[in-house]
Order: sequence, then structure tokens, then C-alpha cells
Amino acid sequence: MTHDHDHYHDHDHHHDHDHGHDHGHDHGHSDIPPDPALRVKALETLLTRKGLVDAAALDAYIDTYETKIGPRNGARVVARAWSDPDYLARLRQDATAAIAELGYGGRQGEHMVIVENAPGKHNLVVCTLCSCYPWSVLGLPPVWYKSDAYRARAVIDPRGVLADFGVTLPESTEISVWDSTAEVRYLVIPERPAGSAGLSEEQLADLVTRDSMIGTGLAARAPGTSP
Repeated sequence: MTHDHDHYHDHDHHHDHDHGHDHGHDHGHSDIPPDPALRVKALETLLTRKGLVDAAALDAYIDTYETKIGPRNGARVVARAWSDPDYLARLRQDATAAIAELGYGGRQGEHMVIVENAPGKHNLVVCTLCSCYPWSVLGLPPVWYKSDAYRARAVIDPRGVLADFGVTLPESTEISVWDSTAEVRYLVIPERPAGSAGLSEEQLADLVTRDSMIGTGLAARAPGTSP
């Protein structure tokens, strides 16, 4: 699958990164400020002072969206891709439309592209100039995804970044680094775990972690399989 968007390969070399298209980051990031955490805290303080929202309830809602609802959407997409070859083919052709079939889409979920892990090939997603992220399938971006260290090192030392996350791949594995932009957001389809052939889609979705859909992790082992 060939794309016109920036990506890099780690197989003893890197391709130059051309931001001549200005990365498209004048696309309305006014609704996602440079420091979302500050904006969220300011809004939370204002709303709680006005008595319009309970701080504890808001914290619970944010936690649910960040850790459960968002990643579960992506996990269901991956599980369907693992179990339905026709759906995987539609994802390859038009990921945005195929994801919308499951009811997921909207702001920050436009122009989706999947990249597939396979034996000898691993994909890692980063946004080097800000933190473009597919909220509709992965929820809120983790703090580390927005950090300068991750955004820089993912390009120049992807193997080292993966090691920091506890992922050690064979030296022969080719690592492709995909740079998300306003025009395209990537979703990694991790390798299906061994021993998962008899699992239902819902059980498969339980094996799909948020990090595995970014590329900083792998899918969990199937129940009953050894490390």
C-alpha cells in the first residue's frame, strides 16, 4: 500500500522527512489548543465554580473516555479486520468508510488509513509537529504521545522507543514510522496473536491494546497461551 504521506523506515537507514507541505497544521487546531490539559483544567474550574458540573463526575467521564470508550472502538475495528477478510479489504481501500460502518467517525477521525503489522514488518505512528491523533477510535491521546521526546525519538530511534515500551523486535524486522497529519491519521492493525483462532470478535477485541494500535505495543496473548 503506497501513500503520499510522510513515513520513514528503520532498516539500517531513514528517509528524509519533507515538511514542504507545511504539515497541514493550520487546519483548525484552534479547537485543540497547544496545551489541551490547561484548557481542560480552565474549563473544569469555570464550570465547577458556576455549579454546572461536579468535578468528580467530570474526572470519571474523562477517564472513561480516555481508557475505555475510545480504545474499545479501535479494538473492535481490529477484531473485525482479524476475523473478516472482506472487512479488512474495505479497510485497505477506504479505512474512513469502513470504520464508519461500525459507527465510529467524526472530528479527529477523518481521513483514516490503516497500516498492517506482519512477520518481519512493524509500524509505529507519531505526529512530529503536534499531536494529530484518531480520537474517534483511540480516545484521548496519552501524555507521552504529545511529548517532545516521543515525537523526536520515534523518527530517529524507533527501535529504542519500542524498547522503552518493552517491545523488542528481531533485528531483521523492518520498522516503518508514519507521521500523522491533518490530512491523514493512521491506525495500526497489530498482528493477530497465536492461539486466537477460536475466539469470538468480542474476545479478540479484548486482546487489542491502545498501544498496539499506535505501534508502541503488541496485542495481548490469547488466553491459555504461553509467553
